[in-house]
Amino acid sequence: MYVLGHSDHELRRLSHQAGVIDPITRGFFVSAGIERGMRVLDVGSGAGDVSFLLADLVGPDGEVIGADLSVGAVETARARAEGLGLTNVAFVHGDPTELVFEELFDAVAGRYVLQFINEPAAALCKLVALARPGGVIVFHELDWDRLRPEPASPTYEMISRWVMPAIEAARSSVHMGGQLGRVFTDAGLANPMLRLEAPIAVGDQTDDLIRVLCDLTTTLLPTIERLGIATAAEIDVASLAERIAAEVNANGCVIVSNTQVGAWSRRPE
Repeated sequence: MYVLGHSDHELRRLSHQAGVIDPITRGFFVSAGIERGMRVLDVGSGAGDVSFLLADLVGPDGEVIGADLSVGAVETARARAEGLGLTNVAFVHGDPTELVFEELFDAVAGRYVLQFINEPAAALCKLVALARPGGVIVFHELDWDRLRPEPASPTYEMISRWVMPAIEAARSSVHMGGQLGRVFTDAGLANPMLRLEAPIAVGDQTDDLIRVLCDLTTTLLPTIERLGIATAAEIDVASLAERIAAEVNANGCVIVSNTQVGAWSRRPE
């Protein structure tokens, strides 16, 4: 279950995040073998960003089904798809591990999904059953271990330290990227291919990475306060991005964002 909610702010945050992360996700999916004409399940489709990326990869002769537990997210994704004129993508409400589909899929894919599941290997095992024998299983998750600026940006690093325990308190793993190999094998799959990348930027190109962190901080602010990690006044989300940008520019920082990990394998024949 996606525990960060589906408020208007969160859906906008996810869309902005997609603009930063999509090129990496696309690379993982292409390397995994997703191609034109495929029928693909997008697990935890949210506002539809990954589904739209998949729809572009499979082309007009392919089909993408996005599944999500949130009615609001599904409705938003449907409206966006209609606005984009996409006819090869559809969205359904429900738990993807429990839904019944008329046909098996050529591929099962997801981004930032397994980190929110208490027993990811058990869930993945159910998802594998939705793919045809030999079908592609590919997931993109992240790891917070290496997020850092160089040289230091005290505010950026402080916010990162505050956000991580709030994510964990929301029953999400901050290390799922590094755990993907074991999750795949525990789900009965062959050792997956693994790839690691990270967004990195300097100067005014850091604006998007700063915004990704600040938007997530806004989503997590109630949890951060509830846990006594920091107060809203200490964080001051209204000026947070501006303050971090000032430090980064003054110090000439290079920002290395979260580690992005892709893993893919195939359902046994």
